[in-house]
Amino acid sequence: MNSTVLPPGTYWGQYQDITKSNTHLSVAERLWVAWYAWMQNDVLATGIMSFAVHELFYFGRSLPWVFIDSLGFFKRYKIQSNKVPSLREQWDCAKFVLLSHFTVELPQIWLFHPMAQFCGLSTSIPFPSLWTITYQIAIFFVMEDTWHYFLHRALHWGPLYKAIHKIHHQYSAPFGLAAEYASPIEVMILGFGTVSCPILWCAFTGNLHILTMYIWIVLRLFQAIDAHSGYEFPWSLHHFLSFWAGADHHDLHHEKFIGNYSSSFRWWDYLLDTEYTPEALKRRRGEKVKAKKTQ
Repeated sequence: MNSTVLPPGTYWGQYQDITKSNTHLSVAERLWVAWYAWMQNDVLATGIMSFAVHELFYFGRSLPWVFIDSLGFFKRYKIQSNKVPSLREQWDCAKFVLLSHFTVELPQIWLFHPMAQFCGLSTSIPFPSLWTITYQIAIFFVMEDTWHYFLHRALHWGPLYKAIHKIHHQYSAPFGLAAEYASPIEVMILGFGTVSCPILWCAFTGNLHILTMYIWIVLRLFQAIDAHSGYEFPWSLHHFLSFWAGADHHDLHHEKFIGNYSSSFRWWDYLLDTEYTPEALKRRRGEKVKAKKTQ
């Protein structure tokens, strides 16, 4: 046997077979088709890939923040500079999050493929265009932010806060790994917005590829982790997109336990007057003074 040709029973053997008869496909598309062909079980293939994507990008994006906190990099940009998490706190948080991923999120991920297929989500090739991926993800960000604002705000209601949301606020100065440090109920409630918004879009339009879903989830993970990082930089995104929330927005929420309920954007907090920023506080004081003068 030619040593450069792998048996078709292996993943790379499947890839070689597909490449021979599908030269018009991109490398990424061939890798994708070979994965499903090799697994011979769509539910298993999607489940493993979905869980691997989530774990790889969640901990991969959190790890740089662990080094930054531990080694004191960018200390002058730390928002709450007197509250730097120790390695022990980071490790305890990581263990809790891992346990949640395997006991709460993994079963939901395993049900994802049947639910996605039922709603018409595509796992086939060709992949959607860059324009399609971009505009759909932009819509998902807006939809999820709306869900997150109202449900997160509801979780700050006394009984719900004590029973569910208090766990997430264990850290008044958040750090990257703490983005998904929450009770199982909260993980399901807020995580439902991340998954259900694309599924709802797909159910109504019949136009969504699972690749777009994966890119959306990765970007949402990055947003959540960066918002919990505890660092405010001159190059932070909200300096260029004024409506973007970012770490300065969410760090205040953890420090003060009130206001700034949105995930990605600032507009719901602004429109419903739950913004907790120096500017918002100054505006409210001015309005109170003005109201007193007119009485």
